[in-house]
Amino acid sequence: MPKVKLEYIWLDGYEPVPNLRSKTKIAELSAEPTLEELPVWNFDGSSTRQAEGSNSDCVLQPVALFPDPARAGALLVMCEVLLPNGTPHPSNSRAAIPDDPGTWFGFEQEYFLYRDGAPLGFPREGFPAPQGEYYTGVGFKNVGDVAREIVDAHIDLCLAAGINLEGINAEVAKGQWEFQIFGKGSKRAADELWIARYLLLRLCERYAVDINFHPKPLGMEHDWNGSGMHTNFSTTHMREVGGEEYFEALMAAFDEHKEAHIAVYGPDNHMRLTGLHETQSIDKFNYGLADRGASVRIPHSFVNNGYRGYLEDRRPNSLGDPYRIAGRILQTIETVPTVAVLDVPEEIAA
Repeated sequence: MPKVKLEYIWLDGYEPVPNLRSKTKIAELSAEPTLEELPVWNFDGSSTRQAEGSNSDCVLQPVALFPDPARAGALLVMCEVLLPNGTPHPSNSRAAIPDDPGTWFGFEQEYFLYRDGAPLGFPREGFPAPQGEYYTGVGFKNVGDVAREIVDAHIDLCLAAGINLEGINAEVAKGQWEFQIFGKGSKRAADELWIARYLLLRLCERYAVDINFHPKPLGMEHDWNGSGMHTNFSTTHMREVGGEEYFEALMAAFDEHKEAHIAVYGPDNHMRLTGLHETQSIDKFNYGLADRGASVRIPHSFVNNGYRGYLEDRRPNSLGDPYRIAGRILQTIETVPTVAVLDVPEEIAA
């Protein structure tokens, strides 16, 4: 049996958003190992804010498996963190969310490439030219000399790893980029987003470049866009049945639970959701047709198709945990009945 390099990847216990951690295990496995063949492993939770030093063992339970395209004979192993007794660790956000393979998610992950404490391409002092030509920009003055190389390499890594990457583009601010991930089910979609983040972070090590996922890294006082993680979602019912009445009930539920959504949509969102720069204010909820300043954007295709299809929640930010985001969206959707309850005459009900 060949020896395989298994890169065990997990989320640590830092708050309010965890960091990615990883370490390599060498194991003898079959030529094409399955998830079930992978051994559980442990790590020192006292070094990741997940245990005390006097009782430091935490357990890594493999939950998703991907080829590792950057290393020969290697696999990427997404893990949940368990307590020694086999129950989910309190920091394990994946284990705590509802899941439904019929619920599809598309994450639009924005981020800044940073070097020496500033976005890539910024001058040593001050700011570059104002926003305008950077979005989907082309040419050295807009994207610099290394960013394109990084994002193109990231595309190749994600596709080779079997991640359903759907596209990339330069974003509104200089040094800001975006990639899009599509997945079916809360857990699978979020697994792929976390692995795509991991591949990007690891790739940038060789360029001496950091990834800044903060939603407003340049601060509120400057007229530069923040970073979001707009989340597109649909259920089987939304795609196949839908209808205006169901849509209105769904939006009423999103309004009712808006504070619960904001609570898991990423830290420092008050800096980004100001009502400016294509956002709605953090304390309000609204929706609008093709409105990029709304909480939820309704695509024209959704209305034209009889209120069937997908919707875009524009409130999640770039630092958010996709497990919590997708789980909260599904949790709210589950509060809305998909079949109308008929009025029953009192004499029959009695």
